[in-house]
Amino acid sequence: MSAHILIIEDDPLMQKLHSKVLESAGYQVTMTADGLEGTRIAREQDFDLVISDVMMPNMDGYEATRALRANAKTAHIPILLLTALDDLESKIKGFEAGADDYLAKPYEPEELLARVSVLLRRGAATAAPREKLAARGKTIAIFALRGGVGVSSIAANLAVGLSQLWGQECALIDLALTAGQAALMLNLPLRNTWADLANVATDEIDDEVIAQTMRQHASGVHVLSAPRRVEESELVTGEKVARVLELVKQTYHYTVLDLPHNFSETTLAALDIADTILVVLTPELAAVRATAMALDVFNTLGYMSDSIYLVLNWVFERQGLDRADIEAGLGRKISLVIPYAKEKLVRAINRGIPPVLEDPTSSLGALFETLAFSVSREEDKNQRPAQPTEAWKRLARRMRKQH
Repeated sequence: MSAHILIIEDDPLMQKLHSKVLESAGYQVTMTADGLEGTRIAREQDFDLVISDVMMPNMDGYEATRALRANAKTAHIPILLLTALDDLESKIKGFEAGADDYLAKPYEPEELLARVSVLLRRGAATAAPREKLAARGKTIAIFALRGGVGVSSIAANLAVGLSQLWGQECALIDLALTAGQAALMLNLPLRNTWADLANVATDEIDDEVIAQTMRQHASGVHVLSAPRRVEESELVTGEKVARVLELVKQTYHYTVLDLPHNFSETTLAALDIADTILVVLTPELAAVRATAMALDVFNTLGYMSDSIYLVLNWVFERQGLDRADIEAGLGRKISLVIPYAKEKLVRAINRGIPPVLEDPTSSLGALFETLAFSVSREEDKNQRPAQPTEAWKRLARRMRKQH
């Protein structure tokens, strides 16, 4: 059966154009000229995709998107916004409303069909149930008690690196619930977030509910995004986080946690379930002091010392505390140093393409691949994969050269 697409468009000419392009490709189309009417129809019928104009009377495309996301019946339908406004502010506004993609008018018919095809595939993949693993996967938490040290960048690159290295889908869980940036790091829309789980009773959260809430990236990473609004973050409890992470651990070989800079209830729930904790710091006194405080808390909580690793992110071009002095002050060795690469990382954030994906053969890309291997499960590291990925082959060649 062909996909059923709802088009919300008030311009008669554009209505005809949209329907002609989609129907010629074999899709079933339902048309409405009003956002308010469109949201009503979407609740009454079953659709695989909604395509909405932005500028409309009564209810514009942003409002219609928010209304669809707020209703349980329509919350998981992919949404493509069409608009004559092709500026960054409009795109951000659309993604914050919960749209999956954004296409500027006028467009080429082939481009519309390509976007539709991708969204329909993503929707089908999200709805598909996941099989449980024979053994629980590994969870790696990225943490810093001081902000601005690059936790989210490292988390995104690590998640992509793990997925590319082992050819397995990896979960990236954004627990920086207030203004988290995991989705931005991979240029994914905030279609569904932790807020969708906030109104579900903890004991009713299952694999299917989580699968419908996570967003799939082309790299194989599935992202559970932070809420779109600050007030929604307050609805997520530590108990709910523990439930979600336990279920995710049973279905993904690797899970990466992007944590906030605090010891809140939700952060502690995540740290408790983590197998490995990467503590990120920069070479300056405030970050070293915050790291010392974090390590002291970890010791008090009984976290195993050999599961905690220090990552030094060199954010300064020239100055910074000496590595040896930092290690002496903390009484611990630094496991990894990320060299100064501010311009590359900022560019990666703005484009939503992590260096480990865009240029894995660069020094920075190779570093994140090596980090991914170093935190991988021992059973994965100790044997050659039956079907090695290109990332695994690159890493193997580098390791042979080193020896």
